Amino acid sequence: MEPAARHDALVALLRREARAGVVPFSRLVAAALYAPGLGYYVAERARVGKAAGTDFTTAAALGPMFGELVAAAAGQLVGDLAAHALVEVGAEPGQNPFAGVAGRFAAHHVFRVGATPHLPARSVLVANELFDAQPFDRFIFQGGAWRELGVRVDGATLAPEVLPAFTDPAALAFVAGLPAAEEGWIIDVPFAAERLLAQLVAGGWTGAVIFLDYGKTVAQCLESSPAGTARAYYRHQLSGDILTRLGSQDLTCHVLWDRLEPVLRAAGFRPALDRQEAFFVKHAAGAMERIAASGDPEATGRLRALTHPAHFGSKFQVLHGVRP
Repeated sequence: MEPAARHDALVALLRREARAGVVPFSRLVAAALYAPGLGYYVAERARVGKAAGTDFTTAAALGPMFGELVAAAAGQLVGDLAAHALVEVGAEPGQNPFAGVAGRFAAHHVFRVGATPHLPARSVLVANELFDAQPFDRFIFQGGAWRELGVRVDGATLAPEVLPAFTDPAALAFVAGLPAAEEGWIIDVPFAAERLLAQLVAGGWTGAVIFLDYGKTVAQCLESSPAGTARAYYRHQLSGDILTRLGSQDLTCHVLWDRLEPVLRAAGFRPALDRQEAFFVKHAAGAMERIAASGDPEATGRLRALTHPAHFGSKFQVLHGVRP
C-alpha cells in the first residue's frame, strides 16, 4: 500500500472511533504503529538497516558483534548461560544477531514487536529499542496546568488539540507530580512501555533483563525538551512532523528511565542504568578485548560503532538487572 493510501486508511479508522472528532494522542500512535493491516510495525518489510527503503538503524543491525557482546554481558550477570534461555523480544524481520551465540544458552526464543512472549523459569530477557516502539501520551502545560493532548481527525488535516479530561488512568497521578513549566512546554510519556515491562517481568521467573534504548529522566525532559521528545523516522531522516505518513514512518519518543526502574525494582530486580559504552566495558570487557586484538578492521569498526561515545556508545543506554 502506498504511504498516502495507508495514511488515509488510518485517518478513516480513527475518525470512526473519535469522540467529537478528537482521539487521544496515544490512540493515534497506537493505530499508526500497530493497527492490523495498516500499522508501521505490522508491515512485513525491512525497517532497520542501511539498505534502500529502510528508515533507521540500530545496534542489533550490526549483527553477530552485538550478539557476542550481549551474550558476554549476560554471562557475567547470571553466571551459567547454559541454565538460562535467551528470550529476545522486539526482534525485527530478517535480523538474527544471536545466531552465533544462541548455542551457549539452554534455548533461544524470538518474539517480534507486538507479540506476547513466554519466558521460561530461568531466562535472560534481551530487548533492543523495544520501549521506544510503544504508544505514548503527550501533555502540555497550558493556562497554569498540565493537560493531555489529543489529535483532531475530522478536519482537512490532523491537528493537536487539548482534551477536556485525562484519558489514561495513570495520567492524573503523573501530572500531579510534575512541577509547573513554561507555557506550551510538552512532555511525552510512554505509559504503554511501563505496562509492557510489568508484563514481561511478571510470573516469578529468575535471571536477568537487558534493555537497550535511548531515554531521559522526567527531569531531563523538563529541562531540555520544550517541544517534547516525540519524532518520526522516515528513510533515515529525523522529523518532528509526526502527524503525516501515518503507518509508513516510525513514531517514537524517549524512554523515561526513572519511570521504568521502579517497575523492575517492584518486581524483585536490582536495576542499574548505564550508557551503552559503560555497560559493555563493565560486563563484556573480555569480549571487547578479543575483538580489538583480532586485527580485523571490519570487526574493530563495528566495535567502535557499538561503544564509541560519538556513535551508539553514549546515545543509547542500558537498563539491566538480575532477579535471583
